[in-house]
Formats: sequence, C-alpha cells, structure tokens
Amino acid sequence: MDQVLFQIGNRQITLAEFLIYAACTALFLLLVLWIQAMRQSRRRGDAEAAAQAQTREMELRLGELMKTQSEMTGRMQTMAEVFGTRQADLSRGLNERMDGLGQKIGQSMVQTTKSTQEGLTAVHERLAVIDRAQKTISDLSGQVTELQNILSNKQSRGAFGQGRMEAIIQDALPASAYVFQGMLSNDTRPDCLILMPNDAPPLVIDAKFPLEAFNMIRDAALSEELKAAHAQFRRDMAKHIGDISDRYLLPGETQDTAFMFVPSESVFAELHENFEDVIQKAHRARVILVSPSLLNLSIQVIQSVLKDAKMREQAHLIQAEVGRLMQDIGRLDDRVRKLQSHFSQSQKDIDQILISTDKVTKRSRNIEDLELGELTNDEQPVQLTGGSAAG
Repeated sequence: MDQVLFQIGNRQITLAEFLIYAACTALFLLLVLWIQAMRQSRRRGDAEAAAQAQTREMELRLGELMKTQSEMTGRMQTMAEVFGTRQADLSRGLNERMDGLGQKIGQSMVQTTKSTQEGLTAVHERLAVIDRAQKTISDLSGQVTELQNILSNKQSRGAFGQGRMEAIIQDALPASAYVFQGMLSNDTRPDCLILMPNDAPPLVIDAKFPLEAFNMIRDAALSEELKAAHAQFRRDMAKHIGDISDRYLLPGETQDTAFMFVPSESVFAELHENFEDVIQKAHRARVILVSPSLLNLSIQVIQSVLKDAKMREQAHLIQAEVGRLMQDIGRLDDRVRKLQSHFSQSQKDIDQILISTDKVTKRSRNIEDLELGELTNDEQPVQLTGGSAAG
C-alpha cells in the first residue's frame, strides 16, 4: 500500500492516499447529491412521487458509484501488484547489472594494477639500464682521462701506438708471419717486421708517430702560435720520415717501402687535409702513412698473399691427392658394376622361383577342386594328367 503510483509536482501519491482520496471524493459526491435531493424535496413538497423516484435514482446511482469504486479499488490493487512486480524485476535487474558492473570494475582494476606493475617493472629495468650506462660513461670518462695522460707522455704514447699496431697484426696474421722488435743488419729494431712469402724481404712498420707538435696545433689560440706549431710539426714529420727511410729501408734486406702507423683516424684525416706537402714528402721517401683502418686493410691483403703462397706450395700435394681420389673412384665404379651384375642374376633366380611357386599353387587348387568319394568295384581311381610335368 506504500507503493508510489505517481507524482504531482513534488508530492508523491501512494496507493493508500489514492484510495482515501477516491473514497472521500465519492462521499463528497454522495453528500452533494443528498443535499441537492433534500433541497429539491423541500422546494417540491407537492411532488413526492417525483422525489421518491429521484431518490431511488440516486440510490441506484449511488450503488453504481459504489460498484465503480469497488472496481476502481480492485483495479488499483491490481495496478499496485503490477507495479510491485515490475519494481521487484527492476530492482533485481538493477542489482544484477550492479553486480556485473562491480565484477567488470574489479577485473579492470586487476588488469590496471597488473599493467601498472608491469610498467613499473619496465621502468625499474630501464632505470637499471640507465644506471649501468651512466656507470659505463663514468668508467669511459676515467679511461679517456687516463688515455689523455698516456698521450701526454712521449714514452707512454709510443707504447700506446705500439700496442694498437700489435693488436691489429696479431688479430689478422699467424704468429709465424710477423716479428716484433726484430733485429736488422744495421743493429736497428723496427717496431714490426711482416715476413713475406717465397723468401721475399720483410715489410717494416714503424709505430712511433710524433704527436707533440700536432697537439700544439690543437692547443694553439693565436695565429702566431698556430703558424709556429705547423712549422714544428712539419719539421718533426720530416725528421721521422727521414729516420725511417735511412734506418729501415735496406736494399735486399727489407722491402723498398715502409709503413708509418698513425694511431688515430682523426690525425690521419688532418694530415691529408692540411699537410699535403708532408704526405708527398713521405711518398718520395717510400714511406706510406697508414691509419688503423688502412693498416687493417693492408694486413688483410698480406694475409691473402700468404694464403695464396701457401696454396701454391701445397698445389703438388693437392694434385697427388686428386689422382689418388680418381683411382679410388675407378675402383668404386668397378665394384658397383660387379654388384649390379650380382643383383641382376639374383633377380633372374627370384623370377624363376616365383614361376615354380605359381605352378605349385595352381596344382594345389586343382587337387582341392576334385570331388573324392568311396570307390566301388566298378570304379577305377582317377589318374591325374600332367603329374610328371616339369616344375
């Protein structure tokens, strides 16, 4: 009965209020009708028959009104039941939707939490990588500082160039193809001797590049200082080229060309860009300036030459092995042909055996097809024909 049927303005009308309102309305109508009847009875005292008829009509109307009120009450109860059922269905559907929504929200929260955790894990991993990279950069900075300290010392710088040159050669050539600090006939020791094949003279490589004047060029702030540094660098390069040519280019003992190893690609590029006269002077003295990449390329060419020479030395052995291989192939061909003939003879024997087995099978079937019974005195045994045929 507390079910809200409808709303008028801000006022919610329940079923009980609606029924009370309907009853009050009906009573009010009855009262109005009764008053009107009384007034009419007073005014028309001489028309009692009409008044009685009107009274009976009013009673009939009142009965109909009461009946209508009862029907309306039943309908209102039915509507209340329908509204209650619909409200229950609506509440149940709403609860189910709320439960589904809560479940979806829970799953979404779980997935969001999982994604957040994975993202945080990835962030931590990246931060760890960044920390390792920062540590590596710090280590490299320390190594660069150490390298700068090494290059500032002449002896340490020479050892650095020598070590880099030795690493390139050791990575590309076998130990029997080079000698470090080997002795020449004039009691000099070049940094490296590349031993050439076929008793050819070795190739000399020098790793002592003068970097003092080149560093002065980089450190020069004034034009006078830069000019003086250029002149000093040209003098140092000319002296070093002359020393290599005089000490290491020995006719008949070494190659007529020597390598000067420049341990830096940037210094090598600077030489070819701004010191063309120094490069030409080195070519005239048969001294070739090589950077780490050019030395590596040259060593690869020498490696190919050494492999070619070794292949030529082993050519007669290879020819002998090829001859023996051809003999083995001939013997193998003969044996295969013999084996093929044996297989052919075996196939013929198998075919003949199959023919004999076919004949035996046919004779067995002929025997099975005979109808054997008890022999009488007049009957003679059946004599099989073809029994002595060759199988």
